[in-house]
Amino acid sequence: MRHSGGVRARIEGQGSGGSETTVNAAAAISARGISKSFGDVRALRGVDLDVRQGTVLGLLGPNGAGKTTLVRILATLLAPDAGSASVAGLDVVADQNRLRERIGLAGQYAAVDENLTGLENLTMVGRLYGFRRAVAKRRGRELLEQFDLVEAASRPVKTYSGGMRRRLDLAAALVAKPPVLFLDEPTTGLDPRSRLDLWDVIEKLVSQGTTVLLTTQYLDEADRLADRIAVIDHGSVIAEGTPDELKDRVGGERLEVHLEDASQATAAAQALATMSDEQPLLSEALIRIGVKGRSGAIIEAVRRLDGAGVGVDDIALRRPTLDDVFLALTGHAAEDGDQA
Repeated sequence: MRHSGGVRARIEGQGSGGSETTVNAAAAISARGISKSFGDVRALRGVDLDVRQGTVLGLLGPNGAGKTTLVRILATLLAPDAGSASVAGLDVVADQNRLRERIGLAGQYAAVDENLTGLENLTMVGRLYGFRRAVAKRRGRELLEQFDLVEAASRPVKTYSGGMRRRLDLAAALVAKPPVLFLDEPTTGLDPRSRLDLWDVIEKLVSQGTTVLLTTQYLDEADRLADRIAVIDHGSVIAEGTPDELKDRVGGERLEVHLEDASQATAAAQALATMSDEQPLLSEALIRIGVKGRSGAIIEAVRRLDGAGVGVDDIALRRPTLDDVFLALTGHAAEDGDQA
């Protein structure tokens, strides 16, 4: 799923004043100079972003980067210390009561009443939005069918599996048909099948025009769902772009050579050195090197290694992944359990 446009995210300075640029009224989500501190901890440092309607922004970052804090501000659960933001055309501070009727929020922990049935949970949410009971129940049944929970509609939620609870939680966030949906690590802890099912649901929602801001620690999830990605670290957006654009920043194709004998690593690196503008990376019997061009790279590498008398166990070309991007930008791999 790839749409043109998407998100433009950047950081404009590290000062407490943030950006003075006004929010983009045409964007489904727009923020300028959003800053937030908790005591001496600066969770956000002047974050700007725009997300076009009907697209997915994947917000990536390590523990404590500020992802959840940003989501809470945009979802009206926290007030920013500085900056401004609008969602669905409404200011997140001045219009927060009206805005809450136009957004949905689902997190990594299902916020449903386990003593009620699935239908009772969705009906209750509809009533809280002011729907008449019959309308709320009808909407609940529609969502139970959409999320493949019809057979469990009359069962207490405490009998649901983790994946079923997460789907019900997402359904609850959609009762009022919000044009903007915030998903804060929605698939954390789910089994692979449940994750795939939830991805399918999210893709369908976006195809119908819903705008999604997704925070995740699963980089394959961002690669699958996000039209564009913003990487946030220490409260600042440090990179943005499509998944392919971010991968290109790390470099093009990488040649990986597994040697038969680790003692030949230096000789292998010397033989391959002129195939790249960068120094080969050595790790025991494994050599990684960026190559200038994909065409014929493996054949050329094999020829050079054979000429140097180096035995090869395996050789392959690999494109950088979002894991490589994350590691290059933040200095470490993604971790579970964002705290800020």
